[in-house]
Amino acid sequence: MDTIYALATAPGRAGVAVVRVSGSEAWAACRRLCGSLPGPRRAAIRPLRDAGELIDEALVLVFEAGASFTGEASVEFQTHGSPAVVSRLLAALSGMDGLRAAEAGEFTRRALENERLDLAQVEGLADLIDAETEAQRQQALQGFTGALSRKAEDWRASLLRAAALLEATIDFADEEVPEDVSPEVHEILADLVTSFRTEIAGVGAAEQIRHGFEVAIVGPPNAGKSTLLNRLSGRDAAITSEIAGTTRDVIEVRMDVGGMPVTFLDTAGMRETEDEIESLGIDRARKRAEAADLRIILGEDDLGVELREEDVRVAAKCDLGVVGSGLPVSGETGEGVSELLSLVSDVLADRVSGAGTATRLRHAEALKVSSEALELAQEWLYSGGDSAELVAENLRVAIRALDSLVGRIGVEDVLGEIFSSFCIGK
Repeated sequence: MDTIYALATAPGRAGVAVVRVSGSEAWAACRRLCGSLPGPRRAAIRPLRDAGELIDEALVLVFEAGASFTGEASVEFQTHGSPAVVSRLLAALSGMDGLRAAEAGEFTRRALENERLDLAQVEGLADLIDAETEAQRQQALQGFTGALSRKAEDWRASLLRAAALLEATIDFADEEVPEDVSPEVHEILADLVTSFRTEIAGVGAAEQIRHGFEVAIVGPPNAGKSTLLNRLSGRDAAITSEIAGTTRDVIEVRMDVGGMPVTFLDTAGMRETEDEIESLGIDRARKRAEAADLRIILGEDDLGVELREEDVRVAAKCDLGVVGSGLPVSGETGEGVSELLSLVSDVLADRVSGAGTATRLRHAEALKVSSEALELAQEWLYSGGDSAELVAENLRVAIRALDSLVGRIGVEDVLGEIFSSFCIGK
């Protein structure tokens, strides 16, 4: 493969910038820039020169094939984070034969192809790069460090054990088999189906951790919705006014609440109106409120929105002596706001408590195929008679589904989508 290079840190002014080079010509490129190489997996300060001109002094790290992130011979240049320095270094690399600029996600793709990572770990790495909150970081790190991969290997080993027992029955069908293998195979399949169902049930919660929640602030005009949103966000995200109907469109503010990504929605005040523009805003507000994961309800009015058991009712403007059912909150003074955030955090945390190691719909689909194959295998096993070959075939289907989970087979159609989300240099 070509030797590739890219800036691995964010572009722009910074204390340090990291430029990565990976491939068979990486060490030769390093020698051209700084003369001598540090020892493998060692770091040393070296002057970087192009055609005799000093570019910068950099910390240079060298990795031999098999010991780098990509699995190839690699070099990292840690330069000063000046855009001019980075641009000059990249220009020098571009002028070398056999080197080219990396495409998005190409370093990670090489790590996959060189079996440094499996597909589930690649997805975890993509999520880790995008993580904004603690819950997202923890979930992504679990995938990147191989939690799902290790489970898949254990499941696969159990299936291979069951398949081996059945194959022995088939191979020695005309001979007396010393013991009935059915009870052990039954137990293996039952345990695996239970594990798969648990993981499948948790994927929805894991998806919400990755994508985040929407919490709509709903109430009549002048109930204090925009003031509360501004207090939650710590800035003037929404215009506040004593004039009813000020908010016409849905205003969104994304926040970290208890480690989870939450988008708060300030919606138009719910009321009957003849103003065409305000009416459109109210209609849009109702639709977003209905679709939201949770609603914060201000006021006692009938808002035309079907309430749910977990919706949080708030007695807003408590600083003005306004009395109502629900948690007393003032967006103006901040009274009760921390309690409101804590309540929202508790409700959402309960929603995602069932998240497991399978975190994507792709994982759920693979586990569903495997689970259905095992359930069919159980039916054939219970039916008795000459069904061992049918059971064995369904076990093979289940194994192939698990292999697709970690990227052993049948994943080319998802690779493009995954790697397009990576930045250049990763």
